[in-house]
Amino acid sequence: MGDHGGRPNETPAHDVWLDEFRIAVTPVTRGDYARFLQASGHQPPRFWEDPRFADPQQPAVAVSWFDAIAYCDWLSTQLHAAFRLPTEAEREKAARGGRVEQNFPWGDELPTWMDVHYRGDDAERPDLVAQDRANDFGLHNMADLVHEWCADWYDPHYYSESPVANPPGAEEGPRRASRGGSWRHAIKVTRCAHRSAILPDRQLADYGFRVAG
Repeated sequence: MGDHGGRPNETPAHDVWLDEFRIAVTPVTRGDYARFLQASGHQPPRFWEDPRFADPQQPAVAVSWFDAIAYCDWLSTQLHAAFRLPTEAEREKAARGGRVEQNFPWGDELPTWMDVHYRGDDAERPDLVAQDRANDFGLHNMADLVHEWCADWYDPHYYSESPVANPPGAEEGPRRASRGGSWRHAIKVTRCAHRSAILPDRQLADYGFRVAG
């Protein structure tokens, strides 16, 4: 986990052992989230009426960390199984697809099968999910599309004290961790080791989530 040559918050690179877990193939879609809103009466996120984000196969965007937790709780009740947000460690392992020594889920170079550059008004919306190549775990959009909320509190220095087995993240902090790329960044893909974080109540158009269990 991490990257010796990466940003300061990605160091030191270190070995992590994780118990078996499950993780969704794609981020939660707009269609998935619409069913949750209809069934639960939960407040829709920002931009819900914005036509740029209305396709059922786009990722659900502008959900806060608290919204994502509410969805996981609802889904657990519906399917009679425990669903949650992944930890940072789980999310990084999933992104790597079993290939530890590479920058991206597909290798070390920027992809040639997609346009990685943000084009402003010509592409003012996220793509549909699963338009990229799946990694070796069969997972899509692990480095592009939307930042995805993780369960952890974020600490830029956490790796220096992280436990080896099932690291849960910092005990407290102002921000929650997130992973993955952003459709509105200048370069829309991020390395597997890249870390990000914002306040948990924020609702941004390039933030979504996927479930784990």
